[in-house]
Amino acid sequence: MPKGKGASKQQQGGHYPAAPTTPETAATAASPEPPGDLTDLAAAMERLTLKVATAIEEIHREISVQVQPFASVLQKHEQEIQGLWERLEEEMASEDISQLADALAKTQVGGGELSFKGRVLKLDTAEAAAEIIEEIEKFEHLQALRLEGNTIGVEAAKAIAKSLSNKKELQKCYWSDMFTGRLRSEIPHALISLGDALMSAGAQLTLLDLSDNAFGPDGVRSIEILLKSEVCYTLQELRLNNCGMGIGGGQILAAALSECHRLSSALGKPMALKVFIAGRNRLENEGAIALADAFKSIGTLEEVHMTQNGINHPGITALAKAFTENQQLRVINLNDNTFTEKGAVAMAEMLKALHNIEVINFGDCLIRSEGALAIAEAIKSGLQNLKELNLSFGEIRKNAAIVVAEAVEHKYLLEKLDLNGNCLGEEGCDQLKEIMDSFNKHDVLGSLSDDESDGDEDEEVEEEDDDDDDLEEEEEDEDEEAEDDGGGEEQEQEKTTRVDQLIVDTPVKTIPITPTSEAANFLSFPSPDKLVKMGSKRSLLLLQQTDLSNAEKVVQTFLKVAAVYKEDQETKAAVFETADELLQKAFKTTGFELDMFITSLLVYMGLLKSEEKIKTVGNLIGPLTVLKHVIQKSYFPRSVIPILHAFLTKHNHAFDSCQNAKYTLLETMQNL
Repeated sequence: MPKGKGASKQQQGGHYPAAPTTPETAATAASPEPPGDLTDLAAAMERLTLKVATAIEEIHREISVQVQPFASVLQKHEQEIQGLWERLEEEMASEDISQLADALAKTQVGGGELSFKGRVLKLDTAEAAAEIIEEIEKFEHLQALRLEGNTIGVEAAKAIAKSLSNKKELQKCYWSDMFTGRLRSEIPHALISLGDALMSAGAQLTLLDLSDNAFGPDGVRSIEILLKSEVCYTLQELRLNNCGMGIGGGQILAAALSECHRLSSALGKPMALKVFIAGRNRLENEGAIALADAFKSIGTLEEVHMTQNGINHPGITALAKAFTENQQLRVINLNDNTFTEKGAVAMAEMLKALHNIEVINFGDCLIRSEGALAIAEAIKSGLQNLKELNLSFGEIRKNAAIVVAEAVEHKYLLEKLDLNGNCLGEEGCDQLKEIMDSFNKHDVLGSLSDDESDGDEDEEVEEEDDDDDDLEEEEEDEDEEAEDDGGGEEQEQEKTTRVDQLIVDTPVKTIPITPTSEAANFLSFPSPDKLVKMGSKRSLLLLQQTDLSNAEKVVQTFLKVAAVYKEDQETKAAVFETADELLQKAFKTTGFELDMFITSLLVYMGLLKSEEKIKTVGNLIGPLTVLKHVIQKSYFPRSVIPILHAFLTKHNHAFDSCQNAKYTLLETMQNL
């Protein structure tokens, strides 16, 4: 203790530590009285201080002996360490912190997860995948592996698979968007290797995400064995969004899931799938019906997302029946399919049988007023947990929309009601807002900015009757189109004439032809007159009907517009304007896949063979002429032009009737 502090403490009545007992001090120490001679006390303190100093010196000497090896190592590498610090400072100064964080995130991120998400790695060979392989091999107790946002070739996939073959604890595979730029024929081989590794390891998956991998039916076939194996007996989440499965892929998937459930049930632990996501897969009625059969047997679903699949009322009805067997269902998202009243009524009956529903998304499903009334009745009588109801863009009229609003009065958990894009009129929109205000739910009602009607609803009942007749005709058209694989030009002309006759002969007040229905009608049966008659808002209306993040949908709309090209000035201007607006917006859309765009364009033009049955454009004069126009625009990506040029210079019978248009396009390309 420093002397200054010791003196101060003595003056304040404190106590010094006892001095060591010696023969000279024994008598004094034994005495209860304080020492009478301060000189003796000072001598004792001096001896104590000397001992403490000696002890401290010994400790220092021992520490020096222990630290010396480390000091020499530090000295040896001092220059290297300094260099590393300088490099780190440069990195911190020149790189965005978020990018640095993403780079660091490649390693262990907690919870047994190893992530290479979004690294944009192009892995063609085992050598290119060496970093990933090394990280996987040294990661103990690996439970989740994120590979999304990279592109993996066949050889790299085999090497990665080998490193996974002993990872028994792996439960979650986030493998979406893994094959960008790969040939479709490569993807199945890569998936088979990875699936075999999971089976060899004896992993038990709870989540498998293969979304945004355009592998088609063959890709589904390549994971069929995996889905039937013990690896998937524990599967709870299956995500296959935007995989291009088609009808065939949907049927293969359904059979595999049914078999997995059967085999796991035989062992006393049936697969309990909770989340199923398969939007944007062109499943259509046949694929949906097959999956509905699988859903019936599974019975444990909590979330189903099957958006944009071209499903009509037969498929919707099959799904509705299957959903009743899944009593824990909370989320149903079937956005952008075509229910019509028949499908909507079937869904309403299903909703009456379920009690845990929280989210209903039937937006863009053409449920119409009768369907909306049926759904409103189901909601009013139950669904106390309802949080979100989306019935937007369904051609619902004012009176039916009001009934829907009244049905949610006592849904106290409701957070969002979306009735935008229907046929309410200004008065109907105001009335709807007043009703929701009276329920103290003004913040629940979504925007009504895209309402599609002037809202004359005085003859609602008569209009509903007329609509029923109109609906039956449209549904017959849908069934005929589904049954007719090709040709059918005479039937198509009949359908178009029938719709046109309906528009001409029927007073607007009885059947309002909304802008949305005009756009939908054009996309169903394109014609120059329909495009021109949509007026100055044609581009906006068609954009609303097209998912700009889906390259294939963009191609389909583009080709339907291009196919009606005519040399008269009015039609030509309408086609060019619409094509420009569509492609310009699409190319700027986040997540738009340019390689998928060019592939789909070549397939639908009949210039590239598809593994699926696809109806190609019959006459290429319009598409070639419009392509000549758009490739000259600044928004059109120049990287696509060499690919187009290569296919245009190949011999193809598709060009037999449009040689002039082809050569004009080639000449334009050469001049760019």
